[in-house]
Amino acid sequence: METGDRQVKDALYAQVTRIGKAVCSPKRLELIELLCQGEKPVEQLAGEAGISMKLASAHLKELRQAHLVEARRDGKHVHYRLANETVADFWVAMRSLAEERLLELRAALSRLTEHAHELTPMNRRELLAQARQGEVVVLDVRPDNEFAAGHLPYALSLPLEELRQRLAELPRDKPVVAYCRGPFCLMAVEAVEVLRREGFQAMRLEDGVAEWRAHGLPVASGP
Repeated sequence: METGDRQVKDALYAQVTRIGKAVCSPKRLELIELLCQGEKPVEQLAGEAGISMKLASAHLKELRQAHLVEARRDGKHVHYRLANETVADFWVAMRSLAEERLLELRAALSRLTEHAHELTPMNRRELLAQARQGEVVVLDVRPDNEFAAGHLPYALSLPLEELRQRLAELPRDKPVVAYCRGPFCLMAVEAVEVLRREGFQAMRLEDGVAEWRAHGLPVASGP
């Protein structure tokens, strides 16, 4: 290979590594997962990721320089969003690969699924069909603004923090399938525990909106 060709190839690979470098931090991955739920201000991202505003801003700057996220200013506040849906697809694909290849990750996830009966046995399209027919209640336990940004079709928004006070809104004669932000999120796990203690036939869907969309299924938006 001629020297000029080698330099071109090296430059190409170097550009691709910008993505790898941008996502090499666990907190940056968490920020991407949070932004899969919709646009959020820096203050909210910092709080949900459990880090300082200064550190959140630094991580978001790295993601922005790699063109994985975009920002807009609203007065004194800066709001971030994913650059496009392919970033969410990238997160889902990378996480799925890690689950497939890393025994340690599978062991950690198994602690969330130690009660296998709490995971819905339905596949995605079967769940969609049953929700369409009203045979099952699909419950989105994320905050209202995340539901409005995008949610599973026919889902009911009932944020986890309001669940105990609004149980009367749920039918007791139908199965309830709760979901949140994806396999790493604990909100649906807690929701299923609450519902089962109250006598509901409750199950958890591991998918979040990003996983659902990545499998080619429709996503609704709006309240």
